[in-house]
Amino acid sequence: MLRSLLLLLLASLLIPADAAAAAAVAPKGPIVLAILTPDSPLEEGEYLWEPERAAAGKLEIVADVARDTLYVYRGGVEIGRTILIYGVDEKPTPLGSFPILQKKKDHISNLYNAPMPYMMRLTWDGVALHGSGDTVDNRYATHGCIGLPDEFAALLFRAAKLGDRVTVTRNWLPQFYGA
Repeated sequence: MLRSLLLLLLASLLIPADAAAAAAVAPKGPIVLAILTPDSPLEEGEYLWEPERAAAGKLEIVADVARDTLYVYRGGVEIGRTILIYGVDEKPTPLGSFPILQKKKDHISNLYNAPMPYMMRLTWDGVALHGSGDTVDNRYATHGCIGLPDEFAALLFRAAKLGDRVTVTRNWLPQFYGA
């Protein structure tokens, strides 16, 4: 009994409780094999879309709310990237891994009576990926959704399928995308 308590105490000293808890709930995204290498950082409304880089494979999406960037991978190869907006304050965008539950090209929010073009639902309580007009920058926020430039949202809408995974996280792959 005493030995068990000592081992438990030793383990708690070696692994900080907050780090262990963070590791247990941290969303894990796709395995990344190759990334896009733009000439300069993306500005609001800009995007990269190169689906020919990976013609086959599972589509996976990562929304990094700390970097205001959405990444799209097919078979582990990055094929798209854009600036995003997300929910803050009393309506934050939830972190985690979500399947695309529903797609609707011309959706209108029943909560806010607002257009949500190219809507890809992530939760049944209203969180979705969708077009947010041509101006997507840090001055604006959503009610928990992930807003994308309309043109990029249309391309992603055509490529994505029901069940494709969307991971919402903070500071995605700093070894590739910077600290």
